[in-house]
Order: sequence, then structure tokens, then C-alpha cells
Amino acid sequence: MIELSSVDLGLAALLVVALALTSLRIYPGMASQLLIAGLRTLIQLTLIGLVLKSLFESASLLWVALLSLIMLAVAGREVMARQHRRFAGVWGYGLGVVSMFISSFTIALFALFVVVGNEPWYLPQYAIPLLGMLLGNTMNGIALALDRLTQSAWEQRDVIEARLMLGYSSQEAVSDIRQHVFRSGLIPIINAMAAAGIVSLPGMMTGQILAGAEPVEAVKYQIMIMFLITGGAGFGTLAAVHLGVKRLFDDRERLRLDRLKR
Repeated sequence: MIELSSVDLGLAALLVVALALTSLRIYPGMASQLLIAGLRTLIQLTLIGLVLKSLFESASLLWVALLSLIMLAVAGREVMARQHRRFAGVWGYGLGVVSMFISSFTIALFALFVVVGNEPWYLPQYAIPLLGMLLGNTMNGIALALDRLTQSAWEQRDVIEARLMLGYSSQEAVSDIRQHVFRSGLIPIINAMAAAGIVSLPGMMTGQILAGAEPVEAVKYQIMIMFLITGGAGFGTLAAVHLGVKRLFDDRERLRLDRLKR
């Protein structure tokens, strides 16, 4: 594997700086967002690299569990931050965290115990990358779904309330919205699967090939990951939409938009 120097990384970073400078004339606010995002990428990945190096050496279940919970907590915050009209209070954070925990952690355990079957099952070389990829993609689907759900409920509140007055149940009143929201949450991963190997080479496969792995073995791992991610994103989106719809209505099936943060 060819090692990259700081100069190599600096040359790649120049592309982000050039894009930020170019965007100043079109959208000034985007320049600072690009630079901050690039700086966060540099700091976060450097720190996680150092953490993983120590974690791989110790191979402790306690540290793997702790890092997994930290990843889940940060992902929950990102889900909340990406919503225009999020649920007020602890629900705004809790919906994303619970949905990702149900889907990503369950599927990660399934992959480690059944699919990969390494000994011990919590080996950080497998557990952390698997959970990271699952959380990252599930986070995107859940954030899109919850954002569409709350925004659609707000924009179509008159339609929903009219249906409720006509005798529709809360589930029936938002059935079309729920279908649209679920589709929105799955579009990114469906597009990724459809384009894999033809339009683009997925990241995990590319990384393994660059590291010297056999292309066929890299493809097998990538197929496994794509299917796991699809399951995680799909079930996570389903859980988020289900919990979100329940939160939009009270026990008397009244639409409660006051539970949204404006």
C-alpha cells in the first residue's frame, strides 16, 4: 500500500479551498460551510485514526461498546440538525437515536455473528467499520424521512384535519404522506445500489483494492455491505416514520403540530 504524506493530503485539500474561493461570488455563505466541513473532516478522521489504532491493539469489548455509543449519539445529533421542523424536546433527538439503534445495531450484530462470524465477534477491525457504514447511511435515510414527514404534515395540515373530521384514523389520514416519506428515505441507497459497479465503484471496495486486496474478494465484501446498509436504512426509516407518525397525533387522534419546533 502506498503511504500518503502530509503534502499529498495538502494537495487534495487545495481542491476544497479552491471550490470555497470560487463559491464566494455565487453563494458567500457556502464558502465558510465548505471550509468548516473540510476542517472537521481533517480533525475528526485524524482523531478516529488514533483512537482506532489504540482500539485495535487492545481489542476490548468495553471500548468497542463505548465508541459505538459515542458514534450513535453523534449520529442522533446530526439527524436532529438536518430537520427544518423537528420534534420539540427530547423527541427531536430521541427519534433518530432509537430508530438507528433498532436498525443499525441489530443488523451490525447479525453481520458479526452470522455473516462474518469472526472470533471474538466484537473484533474492532470488523465491528467499528461495519457499524460506522451502517450508521452513516441509516442516518441519511432517517434524516430525510423525518424532515419530509414533519414538513409535509405542516404543509398539509388542513388536508389531514379534514380527513380526521371525515372519520379517517390517524394512520389513514397520513397514509399518502407516509408512503412518500418512506420512498424519500430509501432513494439514496436505491440509487447507490443501481449505480454500483457501473457508474461508480463503492468506497469500501475501492479502499480494499487500493490496499492490495483481490478484486473478487473486495467485491464480495462490498456486496455484503450494500445489502446490510439497505436493510439498515430501510428498517431504520420504517421505525422513524412509525414513531414520528405516532408522535404527530395524541391518544384521541388529534393532529398535534404544537409538538414540532418552529
